[in-house]
Amino acid sequence: MKRLLFTLIAALFMSSLAIAQIRPYDKRGLNVFENPKVDTLKFNGIKLKVGGAFTQSWQSLQETNTASPKLVSGVDQNKMVALSPGFNTANANLFLDTQLEDGVYLNLTMYLSSRHHNETWVKGGFIQFDKLPFLHSEFFDNIMKYATLKVGHMEINYGDAHFRRSDNGNSIYNPFIENYIMDGFATEIGAEIDVQHNGFIGVVGITNGEIKGDVAKAAPVAGGSDGKHHPAFLGKIGFDKQLSETVRLRITGSGYYTAGSISNTLYGGDRGGSHYFSVIENAISTTNAFSGRFNPGFTDKIGSLMGNAFLKAGGFEWFTTVETSYGRARTETTDRKANQFATDALYRFGSSEKFWLGARYNTVKSEMLGASDVKLDRFAVSGGWYVTKNIMAKAELVNQNYNDFVTSDIRNGAKFHGIVIEAVVGF
Repeated sequence: MKRLLFTLIAALFMSSLAIAQIRPYDKRGLNVFENPKVDTLKFNGIKLKVGGAFTQSWQSLQETNTASPKLVSGVDQNKMVALSPGFNTANANLFLDTQLEDGVYLNLTMYLSSRHHNETWVKGGFIQFDKLPFLHSEFFDNIMKYATLKVGHMEINYGDAHFRRSDNGNSIYNPFIENYIMDGFATEIGAEIDVQHNGFIGVVGITNGEIKGDVAKAAPVAGGSDGKHHPAFLGKIGFDKQLSETVRLRITGSGYYTAGSISNTLYGGDRGGSHYFSVIENAISTTNAFSGRFNPGFTDKIGSLMGNAFLKAGGFEWFTTVETSYGRARTETTDRKANQFATDALYRFGSSEKFWLGARYNTVKSEMLGASDVKLDRFAVSGGWYVTKNIMAKAELVNQNYNDFVTSDIRNGAKFHGIVIEAVVGF
């Protein structure tokens, strides 16, 4: 029995060395967007790659606000958690990537430890087709030279910012500690087709528009939601090309629309949580897992556009996002708007560009239901070191401000600033 167990473990380890089609979970995955169309691995039987990602952070953040007291059962709901420098709970992911057939791959991602949930649970999974060998069709073989098909419960390909964000324990692609203030990220059930040829990028997709499956019809709202689960449509078009040995340019435009999904989570679909712990919050709990972020609350109807530009010239990198969104919650009868702008510049240096210094500016303006527009802004300076391709350390100085929130909101006059340090492992 021991010999059999050892043989199985050895076979699993050896097979894990043979898969490289899915985006690597180490430094090699930097600046990878859609998986490139390259010759797929030769199929010699099912192969499994086991990967993982871990992030341990230490933070020293200070916060203030000017919100009026709001007493509930004698407790002030607008009194913020008293913060002290210290370590946060580590985040961890588990990845299972399998080659099922020639040009056919399966991905499964699990959150082992996250701020949002204490228990292990599945983020999502998908099947990726770079070939369709089972059709035995020359017509489809020619199409698949340029196309990739993904089907499953998966991270939706809206915009380019989600390729550079921290996903729970998987923080190795993000040169900063946190994601955008308005974090456009969600997992939904659906299908996506990517087409890439000579620098051209085209993406079309359709999903259920929600973070989970749901077939129950909700009660309609007069002048608002019809209570039905409408599909969501997404698309992207762009250009990504290595213009010279040292210069790469990528420009894309993306869109996402659903007429009504009842519980849409485009700006609240991260089931890992923020990497700024417990700032501008009145309690430490899993329900307050998104500190420092802003969700406009478009949970039913939503239409969003995102434009991205990425330039890499030698060690210099520049990435910018311009985003506009409108929508409403299920009980609302009129649409509201939210806009976001973010830009960051980095310089990578040293052998294999293992060090970097960078800065990011991010601002959001949003209409609030029954209140004036609110504004948030963040400025962050970051530096880091890839100790190896699998080990990274980074530190960030951050300052974030909340403006024009009503006095009954804990975010009224709020601001936080300080330093956060992270150690990251990805393989």
